[in-house]
Amino acid sequence: MSPPLNRINSDERLPAQVDVVVIGGGVIGVSAAYHLAKKGQSVALIEKGHVGGEQSSRNWGWCRQQGRAREEIPLAREALRLWEDMQNDAGVDAGFRRTGVLFLTKSKDELASWERWAAMAREEQVHSTVLTPAEVAERMPGNIDEWVGGLHTPSDGRAEPSMAVPALATAARKHGVTIHQGCAARGLETSGGRVSAVVTEKGTIRTQSVLLSGGAWSSLFCRRHGIELPIGLVNATACRTTPGPEITSGALGTDFYCIRRRLDGGFTLALRNRGTVELSPDLFRYARTFWPTYLHRRNGLKMSFGKSFFDQIVRGTSWSLDKPSPFETERVRDPAPDMSLVNSALAALIKANPELKDIEIAEAWGGTIDCTPDTIPVISPVDALPGFFLATGFSGHGFGIGPAAGKLAADIVTGSTPLVDPEPYSHKRMIDGRRLAPVSPF
Repeated sequence: MSPPLNRINSDERLPAQVDVVVIGGGVIGVSAAYHLAKKGQSVALIEKGHVGGEQSSRNWGWCRQQGRAREEIPLAREALRLWEDMQNDAGVDAGFRRTGVLFLTKSKDELASWERWAAMAREEQVHSTVLTPAEVAERMPGNIDEWVGGLHTPSDGRAEPSMAVPALATAARKHGVTIHQGCAARGLETSGGRVSAVVTEKGTIRTQSVLLSGGAWSSLFCRRHGIELPIGLVNATACRTTPGPEITSGALGTDFYCIRRRLDGGFTLALRNRGTVELSPDLFRYARTFWPTYLHRRNGLKMSFGKSFFDQIVRGTSWSLDKPSPFETERVRDPAPDMSLVNSALAALIKANPELKDIEIAEAWGGTIDCTPDTIPVISPVDALPGFFLATGFSGHGFGIGPAAGKLAADIVTGSTPLVDPEPYSHKRMIDGRRLAPVSPF
């Protein structure tokens, strides 16, 4: 079941030519299109399903700096500012609020790692506070669990995934972006060794620049053109509860449950670092690259092997651009939720917070996270194909940093001074043979 989502209309006419085609209507693609248009570029946004229909509306809605890898902190910091700016520009509420993020732990070792992280984050101008048990109790007076401490970042925020990407798309359209839903990009045409057009199911758009922000579909699209992009897919589960007392106005993370206060008075609820890995031919292809990440996360992962594995073998990666592509077969990726995770999280939440004893699960859903081996996204040109750029592989972090990731992608596409140092997000690191290990601390 898919979560609720505000829907927007499509532009009827596909342009014959634009400066930039953005493929993918999630938070990254929409944000990039917005920033490209503000730079004076003509932009067409192509989406096979509907804007915000996949992971961008299925995530937790956290907009955090807290717990980010050092490489991502500059993006996370800029994203919070841009969330506010873009929401104001849209004139439509994206649900963004600066209400803080709080982590709680029962582990002294974990608390020590948070102290080290907070010291590092201060060097990146992010100010987080490590909390004592008494300070945790003061912030969570109704919580009856015993914690050794916590970590709090008051400048962090939250947004409503069901509202956010459509709101940002409204802002993009104000600046001239045309939005084409139900319009799959089948592949690229090239001329003189560089991109010259995007072939869609509804026609061809001439362009000199293409930004692929296709999330879980990006690696497959790249393989069609002989471009290596190691991406692993993890199916995750989240849910929303019925309204209940406000035990926190922001987001709260523990090993037993994670919640975000919603505008409707309920909570978005999930479990941290849990998911199901889809075994696929591509995953076996990149098995050595992903092995360190698997070892780091294996305790929270299940494995899935099914029909999709054989479908991918039969489908291949060399479809003709004048015939339906794999992107037209599955318009919106909608994996089933893992109800065992939902039930476990709800039970733990109520046990620790008795005042929530009357809340229930209103709806549960699944989503697919596109993960890189080091859990850092790719926001980069592709050297092997001039005019082709990537903004993908956000490893479950894309929603919160989306506005800044889109700005950085727009800077790279146009050759502008980048918002932050782009080197940590290079495509080269995916293919140059260096050992990739997960760097995201928690």
